[in-house]
Amino acid sequence: MATTSNVTEIILLGFTQNRDLQKIISVFFLFIYMAIVLGNGLIVVTIVVSKGLTSPMYFFLGYLSFVEICYCSVTAPKLILDSFIERNIISVNGCIAQIFFLHFFGGSEIFLLTVMAYDRYVAICKPLHYTTIMNRRVCSLLVGAAWGGGLLHSAGQTFLIFQLPFCGSKTLDHYFCDVHPVLKMACTDTFLISVLIIANGGSISIISFAVLLVSYVVILLSLRNQSSEGRRKALSTCGSHITVVGLFFIPCSFVYMRPCVTFPADKIVAVAYTVVTPLLNPVIYSFRNAEVKNAMRRLVGKKVIREKM
Repeated sequence: MATTSNVTEIILLGFTQNRDLQKIISVFFLFIYMAIVLGNGLIVVTIVVSKGLTSPMYFFLGYLSFVEICYCSVTAPKLILDSFIERNIISVNGCIAQIFFLHFFGGSEIFLLTVMAYDRYVAICKPLHYTTIMNRRVCSLLVGAAWGGGLLHSAGQTFLIFQLPFCGSKTLDHYFCDVHPVLKMACTDTFLISVLIIANGGSISIISFAVLLVSYVVILLSLRNQSSEGRRKALSTCGSHITVVGLFFIPCSFVYMRPCVTFPADKIVAVAYTVVTPLLNPVIYSFRNAEVKNAMRRLVGKKVIREKM
């Protein structure tokens, strides 16, 4: 740790060194990013404006969509811009800031998905007490706890990276800054820090996954006593949530719950949890939900009427 840093800028290698191919990939990312912002933004606006979507499930869904927009905005815009101006450079401070916000929004999403699982557990297993248990104050506290958990997780990861000296290679074989690739650039022994980073991310993933697993085991057991229509609705809602959880947790676990080594497949896996999950969230959660679709139609209908007037 006595070595001082003499690296001020980092070169991001991106997906490929072929500039033409990189531009094609960036155009693809641009369309996906626009779809993520428009899809999740529409959900946020619909839930905020519509008077019929007041249940805790939609309250949490609105925050999840907002987090998805913020999460993909940490990496996608820079990748797209760098490709067209042909300057794949980021400052060391900018790199650390990217790590901070990536883990802040990613950690918040993990905790928010856990909160949503608890909400479904109360709704299905304790329907008579649902409105009492999940009142607006409790929902706000749970969302605040999700943001706070994400902040603590991100602060821990960033602090460990921030104290490292960088005096070796200036190139980073990734399309954004993340803890494992950045650790390889440090000119000091990073074994202890890598263990702490794995413990930080691993403990959050294991605890959250355990809570999710227990919640859905209890939910599935309780469905035996419900009607076929009730089981169908509950399984549809829980199935959507489990799908999102799987799409997010499996790639994250592959990257963050292992020794601090990098693989060529890491870039593709990173696309799954930074781009694919935010893109599919509106489709899985909202566009298959009759209440959300009806609320969107009413919202669009009101806009059309106002424009005609």
